[in-house]
Amino acid sequence: MELILSKNWGAPNRSAYASLQKLFKMTPAQVIEEVKASGLRGRGGAGFSAGVKWGFIPKDTKKPIYLICNFDESEPGTFKDRAIAEKDPHMMIEGMIIAAYAIGAHTAYIYIRGEFYKQWEIVEAALKEAAAKGFLGKNILGSKFDLDIYQHRGAGAYICGEETALLSSLEGGRGYPRIKPPFPAIEGAWGCPTIVNNVETLSNLPYIINNGAAAFKKFGTEKSSGTKLISASGHINKPGVYEVEMGLPIRTFVEEYCGGVWKGRKLKGLVPGGSSFPVLTAEEAYNVNLDFESCAAAGTSLGSGGFYVMDETTCMVRMLQFTAKFYEHESCGQCTPCREGTGWVSQIVKRIEEGNGRDRDLQLLIDVSNNMMNGRTICVFADALAMPVISYVTKFRKEFEEHVRLGKCPYASTMVR
Repeated sequence: MELILSKNWGAPNRSAYASLQKLFKMTPAQVIEEVKASGLRGRGGAGFSAGVKWGFIPKDTKKPIYLICNFDESEPGTFKDRAIAEKDPHMMIEGMIIAAYAIGAHTAYIYIRGEFYKQWEIVEAALKEAAAKGFLGKNILGSKFDLDIYQHRGAGAYICGEETALLSSLEGGRGYPRIKPPFPAIEGAWGCPTIVNNVETLSNLPYIINNGAAAFKKFGTEKSSGTKLISASGHINKPGVYEVEMGLPIRTFVEEYCGGVWKGRKLKGLVPGGSSFPVLTAEEAYNVNLDFESCAAAGTSLGSGGFYVMDETTCMVRMLQFTAKFYEHESCGQCTPCREGTGWVSQIVKRIEEGNGRDRDLQLLIDVSNNMMNGRTICVFADALAMPVISYVTKFRKEFEEHVRLGKCPYASTMVR
């Protein structure tokens, strides 16, 4: 498999910005059509067509158009955008130039996670280098296209990974998600048309422009084209960031890329897309492939590729407790079902894990979760906890029941803490 995103990791990217020579010979409409034809889908979690999203920008707008690179990578289990910024920031910047040209944006922002200070310094240096060589600023390469890119640091709020909360924060307000419609492409930053794309999504664009849509579609599946960066962690022998072809079987990924489950133990469960998606049992996981459709058919999601593995000694109640505590802490508090529901879920799971659970608590967890999701809140943050809760309780119910029956955690002596 040809590496698209990680080919220059560990070596200088000597081909950086080569796509711009071809880009400026194309019209913006041609660029959008090329990206549509490539089948590139958002790599931040939603998996929506990048080219289609760009096409939502109004054709007759008199307002400025903005491009935002979403680098607020805060999903537990996900760290692939950080790797791009650290190892090849110019690929991301080149992708931003391509996207900005396609949608008609002359000002772009990189919204970077507040904790990423080292990464901010790396990207800042890369932006200055690109500007010094004429790839940013006025009349880029004599094309008459102008673009300025600025970094904006967040303040450590997970919710600002949601694109409308990100926009609220960028404008200087509290990171509250917004009711949609209007969607950002119509009314985004400062009331102007705005496109928000993930770091990995944008980093695919130089390859597509250099090699064409057909070359990109040679990789992956019919509906999930290209490659995907997977952040692999948990109970495996070789954690790290791996670039894989879409459609790779999870069993192959675990055994060949990740070196198998550590310490010779058996797989108990895994999450392929990040903490906000349902868990898969070992039996389910080894019948699923790493692409959007296969994961969806299994009742979960490829998401942002936050892939973490749990071995046979893992307490799944404790795993859910960690997850619930995170979402309780990170809820912005704007919507009642989310503000109250995340807290209730966290308290109930904590009670079960500590040996004070009641038989009715399992159904209570499911009932509370059902009342948090499916459009009851402005954004899908509440769903991001509700879906994992239902999956853990349903798929590992005997384990939850055993906690209640014994009045303690049966895995306490074997878990790695």
